[in-house]
Amino acid sequence: MTLRGRLTAAFLAVVLGPVLLGAFFVASTVTAVDRSRSTERLAVAASAVRTSVDALCQQLRAAADAVALTDDRAATASQVVARGLAAAVLVTDVTGRVTYASPGAPTMPWRDCSGSAPAASGPVGALSARVDLRDRAGNLLGTVAAAQLVDPAFVARLAAATGVAVTLLDDGATSARVTHTTESRQVRDAVLAAAGSLDGERVTETGDGRYVRRIGATAGQPLPLVLSVPSEQPPGLYATLAAVVVLAGLLAVLAAWRLARVTTRPLVELAGAVDRVAHGDLSTRVPVRSRDELGRLAAAFNRMTRETGSYVAALTSSRDQLRGHLAVLGDTLASTHDLQRILRVILHSAIAATGARAGAVLLVEAGGVLVAQCAEGLDGRWPESDEVGPPTLRVPVGTGVVGAVAATGVPQRGRVEPSEVPAGEPRCRTYIAVPFAAPGTPATPGGSGAASASAGSAMPGGAPRSDTASTSGTAPASAGASGVGGAARPGDGEGAVEEGGATAAALGVLVLYDRLGADEFDEDDLVTLRTFAGHAAVAVDNVRVHEEAQRLSLTDALTGLWNYRYLRESIRREVERASRFGRMLSVLALDLDRFKDVNDTYGHAAGDTVLAEFARRVRGEIREVDLAFRQGGEEFVVLLPETDARGAAIVAERLGAAVRDTAIIVEAHGGGGSIVVTVSVGIAVYPDHGSTGREVLEAADDALYAAKAAGRDTYRVAEVRPEVPVREIPVPAAAVSPPDGLPRAGRVAPVARPAPAQARPEPPDGSADPADAGPDAARAGPDAARPGSGGGASSGPHPPRQSRGR
Repeated sequence: MTLRGRLTAAFLAVVLGPVLLGAFFVASTVTAVDRSRSTERLAVAASAVRTSVDALCQQLRAAADAVALTDDRAATASQVVARGLAAAVLVTDVTGRVTYASPGAPTMPWRDCSGSAPAASGPVGALSARVDLRDRAGNLLGTVAAAQLVDPAFVARLAAATGVAVTLLDDGATSARVTHTTESRQVRDAVLAAAGSLDGERVTETGDGRYVRRIGATAGQPLPLVLSVPSEQPPGLYATLAAVVVLAGLLAVLAAWRLARVTTRPLVELAGAVDRVAHGDLSTRVPVRSRDELGRLAAAFNRMTRETGSYVAALTSSRDQLRGHLAVLGDTLASTHDLQRILRVILHSAIAATGARAGAVLLVEAGGVLVAQCAEGLDGRWPESDEVGPPTLRVPVGTGVVGAVAATGVPQRGRVEPSEVPAGEPRCRTYIAVPFAAPGTPATPGGSGAASASAGSAMPGGAPRSDTASTSGTAPASAGASGVGGAARPGDGEGAVEEGGATAAALGVLVLYDRLGADEFDEDDLVTLRTFAGHAAVAVDNVRVHEEAQRLSLTDALTGLWNYRYLRESIRREVERASRFGRMLSVLALDLDRFKDVNDTYGHAAGDTVLAEFARRVRGEIREVDLAFRQGGEEFVVLLPETDARGAAIVAERLGAAVRDTAIIVEAHGGGGSIVVTVSVGIAVYPDHGSTGREVLEAADDALYAAKAAGRDTYRVAEVRPEVPVREIPVPAAAVSPPDGLPRAGRVAPVARPAPAQARPEPPDGSADPADAGPDAARAGPDAARPGSGGGASSGPHPPRQSRGR
């Protein structure tokens, strides 16, 4: 037999045999597959129902606990009902008498979540959770029950959450009576009849092709329910299969004859080309002699060889480019602490390595919000209602794709329709997001808790979840409240708990959008992005360690105030600012009176307590623009920008009263005790008492000694320094030769140095001096006191201020 005959016979045997067997197999297994899929859907739906009802029961139990733990149970019950945590609250005593019931409570009977109470006959009015009410001694006082209304809307929510039809029966004994159902009238009777014949939670089929499963009441899910789904078997299946078999047989005969006729020559050419490609010749091409399968195969082979050559060249170029990016990244990490620059280099390298069109690097900030530190290609990706887009990409932790990655610590990649993009995130078709944590932090395995918590907010009968909390006050060492980008640093793998209550398992997220070619990001991209995310984590940690070291070098560890090193820098900067804008600067030198007696009497630990408490009270009495320092021992310094002597005296009086009026509780050697301490204050003002920071500080120190000499627990203002006599020195300005005949570089006009004026110079912006407006204007808030946000010396960092202001 020729090759053509062999090909024809082989094609018919290969094609017709499997077609016939496949038709028989499809016909015999469609029903089994349909039943299996329907059974699986019902099992998933049953699990979802139990989970939903159990979540509702837990919510009701929490609401009942909240009412039981308060004294004013009526007010708490009203708040629970008002917030949607329960539809009603019922409080009974040990005898069963109702002591409180919410207005409009659902009708009885209520089905208990525990399932321990016998089910009452009749329609279920509500789902309830009961807790014991006990006094402080543990004696039973009664019970508190929180209930959620069971109505058609409740059943509809269950059906929407599970994707199947749900029927609620009156009780678990019979299926003759129905309380609520989402079944249509056409199939309701058949479904109930099939459910009545079930024993346990097996699955049965109705005559019209619906699959039914019954769920009995259990602990955590006390409702008798019936679930049903329609059959997915297509109509006219068997007739379609027969037609396909006949048509396939005819086409197989024609195709076998044609294939055998035209296959021989192209196959030989293709085999030779494949052999040459196998030896590394990617320039091999096969002639396309027809447009049939073999012609398309030849064209595909030619296209494959061309693309393979292009891919090899692209991979070589990409490898070289990636090496260059990694070299730039390494140099950047080693040469700078500029976090924005480092993150931009990391983002640019990640986009180039994966072929993404856009991306961003976000860090978790205080408040549980991810804030973009740098972004590329996000223009034009915002919804039509907001084409300009927000000025900065901000995503709450736990919300959307990026927020879920930050909350769980689990990377995500996939495809999303532009209309389904989460709110606040840019539009895209494909995405990949990788979290990064501080070096040495263990990876979070899973993150299912956060996912289930998010899903719980959509459970039937559940109130919307609100993960918000408020915080107040500042840390004792508020001088150190600085961080990279304001991001909160997670500690030791436990996750970062932000002010808003959201919990972040990661330090930040590196997210990329829309890979070139519209292909989804693959596992290789995930591995690459994890590498860049690791570099980002190292960069953030390095910068934070650097900032923390800088903060510690400027902060007193005991009191949290700035130290003497930062005092020298700050007083020079503030004097320069006051001189530039024609303002005043007051300096307070403070010293605790007889502090040595405190150490000798109560011990050094008590002395440390006094110093820390004194620092806290000082911070509470000064403005945000003011600076407080611990100079050493019990000596402190306060800088009051744009404040005259009168305003400084007011502050000194307030500081003295704050220290004197309230005793300080300390732990002494023999037990606790209270100590009343006082403070002496010396006041000096620039430029009245000195022209440099050192002179003003010395003048304040002299005034402090004067206050000590005056009996302590008071303040004194430094004496105004006497005016230094000056005289004018004439300087020749004409182009004349000097007496020695030697040349000079140039001459200047005679300049006379005027005597110091008594009147203060006008500020450069033309605004009035706060000292001229009186002490109240001089002691105004920072917005009124500071002439401009940019007015400050350019030397050294300027960390946050110490106090909360007044």
